[in-house]
Amino acid sequence: MAGYDGTSETPGYDPTATERWATEPDKRPGRTAFQRDRARVLHSAALRRLAGKTQVVTPGTRGYAWDATPRTRLTHSLECAQVGRELGAALGCDPDLVEAACLSHDMGHPPFGHNGEQALNDVAKDCGGFEGNAQSLRLLTRIEPKRFVRDADGEPVSVGLNLTRAALDAATKYPWPRGGHPTDPGSSKFGVYEDDLPVFEWIRRGAPDQRKCFEAEVMDWSDDVAYSVHDFEDGLHAGHIDPNLLHAEPERADVFAVAVGRYVPEDTDPAELAEALDRLLDQDWWPHGYDGSAVAQARLKDATSQLIGRFCLAAEGATRQAYGSGRLSRYGAELVVPRAARNECAVLKAVADRYVMQRAEQEALRADQRVVVAELAEALVARAPDGLEPQFRALFAAAPDDRSRKRVIVDQIASLTDASARALHARLRTPRG
Repeated sequence: MAGYDGTSETPGYDPTATERWATEPDKRPGRTAFQRDRARVLHSAALRRLAGKTQVVTPGTRGYAWDATPRTRLTHSLECAQVGRELGAALGCDPDLVEAACLSHDMGHPPFGHNGEQALNDVAKDCGGFEGNAQSLRLLTRIEPKRFVRDADGEPVSVGLNLTRAALDAATKYPWPRGGHPTDPGSSKFGVYEDDLPVFEWIRRGAPDQRKCFEAEVMDWSDDVAYSVHDFEDGLHAGHIDPNLLHAEPERADVFAVAVGRYVPEDTDPAELAEALDRLLDQDWWPHGYDGSAVAQARLKDATSQLIGRFCLAAEGATRQAYGSGRLSRYGAELVVPRAARNECAVLKAVADRYVMQRAEQEALRADQRVVVAELAEALVARAPDGLEPQFRALFAAAPDDRSRKRVIVDQIASLTDASARALHARLRTPRG
């Protein structure tokens, strides 16, 4: 079924990288396969829906009432794509390929951010669990309606966006199924559900077992850089982070405690994190105060740019030192990120975690969100196909067993925005007259 689609060749990538599951001609000759991939992701409904999904703080909650513009999953994905495109290009990757991977890496995340992901994993425990990255692969290869093929009975079957092998591989952060983590079999992180293994095995044909491709490593680091820096920026902007507290030992100890085990290995010495934080505090551009003035906003934006450049240049320099100046792609190299840069990035994540995500009102909101997801799933299980959108209603009707029907319900919930999840929850929880 897979094959070359007639698009222009891309330097550094062989025909197997540009294969699609279903062969199709290009509507505009002269484009590369990866330009087509980027365009498909950019124009997808799944990407647009990320505008209504929480990144860290839900728009309109306390601290944002005067300026309800904290980052969403969409703005994060756009920022990740900009970082990844430039870093990838500097290292010799095809920039459209890396951008497509960055734009699509969070598409499978459900409403309410990682909180919703955890709640939906509880819902899906009897049908293979839920993981946002595995859901992204499912969405790209099955759920997002773009291309269909005919099955043995002549019935149309969706192949999702029908992206190239290299694009799907680049968007795969965890190239193993549930329980297949290379060092921690109990890890909750995985990249493919059991019933999506056929396309996953096609994507990974010829790839080293459990190893991310180079473009996926660039995407992964760009993701870390974007959200660590921008979550910190959002926290300052909202007034939740006081930079002066980062000089106080009790506050610093709290930050390092958050970082250890969550953002760095458990055996990391807090003194090493203290050195990382101090390196940042010593920079001339570091935002030692923020009062919301135009000058302060400009200084904060400069600090954001400086941090992104610092982290990307560290990875670029270390990778070039290891592999030289040639074009790097696919499985010809591994991204090298210095430990010092990883620690600095982790400290920023821990600061945002400590002062933004751990606020009491945020925990109360997260508890309510978990109830919404659990009750919505309960109502859909009891009332389906009522409550399902036409696409999922048809899949529910065609599902061969209860496990498959449950997966359809999980797919439906994962596709919702924060607002549409609450609206559907309210409608289905209303007693039928």
